[in-house]
Amino acid sequence: MVIPARFKRPRRSRRRTLALTSAALLVPLLGAGPSAQAAAQEPQPRTGFERTNGKEWTSQPDETRFLDAVDAASDRVVVDEIGSTAQGRPLRLVRIGADRPADEDTVRRGNSVLLVCSQHGDEPSGREACLSTVRDLAFAKDARTRRFLERTHVLVVPTANPDGRAADTRGNSDGVDINRDHITLATAEARALAAVSRDYRPDVMYDLHEYGATVPYYVKDLLSLWPRNLNTSDAVHKESETLSESYVRPSAEKAGYSSGIYGIWTDPETGEPVKQVAGDGQERIFRNTAGAKHSIGQLVETRVDPLTDEEKADPALNNRRRVGSQLAALDGAFAFARERRARVEAATTAARLTGWADRGPVYLGGADNDPAEPGEIIQDPPCGYRLSAAQWKDVRDELALHGVRARESGEGGDGGAFVPLRQSQRALVPLLLDERAAYELTSAEPVATCR
Repeated sequence: MVIPARFKRPRRSRRRTLALTSAALLVPLLGAGPSAQAAAQEPQPRTGFERTNGKEWTSQPDETRFLDAVDAASDRVVVDEIGSTAQGRPLRLVRIGADRPADEDTVRRGNSVLLVCSQHGDEPSGREACLSTVRDLAFAKDARTRRFLERTHVLVVPTANPDGRAADTRGNSDGVDINRDHITLATAEARALAAVSRDYRPDVMYDLHEYGATVPYYVKDLLSLWPRNLNTSDAVHKESETLSESYVRPSAEKAGYSSGIYGIWTDPETGEPVKQVAGDGQERIFRNTAGAKHSIGQLVETRVDPLTDEEKADPALNNRRRVGSQLAALDGAFAFARERRARVEAATTAARLTGWADRGPVYLGGADNDPAEPGEIIQDPPCGYRLSAAQWKDVRDELALHGVRARESGEGGDGGAFVPLRQSQRALVPLLLDERAAYELTSAEPVATCR
């Protein structure tokens, strides 16, 4: 494994503590101008977290009431139900635009950012940041935010794991880590997210998490990471790394939080990388799936552990810091989407078209800092994969959720299907169907040449 020497120690700066009023949450997103301040004075729905100043996390019934109130009061917001969990809790998608958000086709043709919050049910700070962000975008009156929403739709899944959130567990009600299920799609939660990715094709997919520190190596307030999967196109990879290194981390540091690269322990004295402990190129992890599906991917993790004696004595203080760092990072993400919209659209559009040319290797392993072994590279991929009738029955729904094209055998055939590589999701096909792939849906028969 190669750890790039370019990882630099971010400067330490004064850490701020937020009192989470609606004004405190609104200003970082919109800027501190008079219009933002005026908007913050108007009565608006508030989360349970805000009402208790961080003493309590927003309950799920309170989240429902909050989102319904925002939906009813704002012409910019629509709340959709996109599925339900094993325990019957709804999975919801919030769509935000300049006015009543457009349909799927319009969003697909334009620019969009997807926020995925609390895939791990015991990591609530990202969810709180997402909820208040929905409200702040819905009611903002300043010209800059209005122009932003005219050009970019914001999609938010406020609670991606409602059963885990209710139980305060990492996994869902079956104990499955949703963030390891974005290839096989065994969970209702991952299936719902796959459908959103397929139907809306977000240009940016931004995933909010939390982490536990390892003193003294892994202690930053906020960590971020881009897709490391080698099937991510060069342009999408470049924009994803730019989002992390030039926007998310600088925005957090400007707000007074320390930042680092997720998965990399650094020497506290020199700032040099010591060991990689996480953050590899597994295609089943959301940020990597995003890259393989031609979206700018981003993982953000805020530190759970209390940092001071005051935070140990007052959990609300710790909670506010966690949410505050998420909001500061989101401020950078929105600046990225606003300032680099043309570059992002060019990168994602080109990546989605490249698969139709059907050229180049497909990687079954490795990462951008860990070269693939020869056995992990399909240098000359097959024309496609043939599925038997039984295989087709088993995986057709998952292929459809991934947006992978397949041709059924038709009358007189064997009832199976053929999945060509010549399609937008070219690199995804072997990851799903090749027997050598780590997380394949099924071991299909490779077809060397097409007639």
